[in-house]
Amino acid sequence: MGHGHSHSHGGHDHSHNHSHGYGRANGTSDKTRVLIAACLTGGFMIAEAVGGIVTGSLALLADAGHMLTDTVSLVLAWYAFQLASRTATSRLTYGFDRVKTLVAYTNGLTVFAIGAWIVYEAWHRMSDPSPVLGGPMLAIAIIGMLVNIAAFFVLHGGDRESLNMRGAILHVVGDLLGSVAAIVAAGVILLTGWYPIDPILSAFVALLLFRSAWSLVKESGHMLLEGVPSGLDRDMIASDLEKNVNGVVSVHHVHVWSLDGSRNMATLHACLQDGVDAHSAICDIKLRLSKVHRIDHVTVEPEFGHCADGSQHVHLH
Repeated sequence: MGHGHSHSHGGHDHSHNHSHGYGRANGTSDKTRVLIAACLTGGFMIAEAVGGIVTGSLALLADAGHMLTDTVSLVLAWYAFQLASRTATSRLTYGFDRVKTLVAYTNGLTVFAIGAWIVYEAWHRMSDPSPVLGGPMLAIAIIGMLVNIAAFFVLHGGDRESLNMRGAILHVVGDLLGSVAAIVAAGVILLTGWYPIDPILSAFVALLLFRSAWSLVKESGHMLLEGVPSGLDRDMIASDLEKNVNGVVSVHHVHVWSLDGSRNMATLHACLQDGVDAHSAICDIKLRLSKVHRIDHVTVEPEFGHCADGSQHVHLH
């Protein structure tokens, strides 16, 4: 990861190339994993939707509806990986990694919408339960669970740091829960003939989806707002540099953000002691940030005596 110095040539395109170097092997396998999962999910989603209509089961329809958003999301996730491998342009100077974050955010919102539809439909069915064919419903739900387990294992070996992969896994886990709920509902209907179990368990799945969707929207939204990545503390980073880098008097105007959950960036002003070589101080700062804080793209503005942005900002950490 020793890229601390590579960004001092900020104006040239090659300054971004390393960002795809260490991610490329992962990116390729993740991309393939997502595509396989999309095919598995999409194929079975059609069968489950037909099954839901034939058997009259909301639990199956809810799961098929979620599988539909899943298929779309997985295809979008695959497309995001395609985009991310493209190099930066003069208009999109950071490249396309942020597309993955945007897709993760959209995924979360989509799951919210599907969950709301399930709750609405379940509420109607509670007051007027409709008969459900338990036998065929059970068979379809079991096949659905097996397909989801296969998709989960395909995705599970991917990059755990990537929001995009986590979004994809989240969808499949939601599907898995949907299939389990459909199996339980079918079992209860076969054993007791109590039809309201179908909408009750559908609503339960919707609540689980809301919880998952909220965490995804919150995290990707934080990233889109250029928030400090989780696990990093801006003020602690500033004081760490002041204590551990020779010649640094103070560090301020610190901004830390992430493009996609794995590529962290920072800009900062470093006030240096008189007589210190600015270039070597900057190299030391970049090396420290890369090795200790996992921040590989850093822009440092060195200062002697006072801040070029005006004295009113100097106190900021």
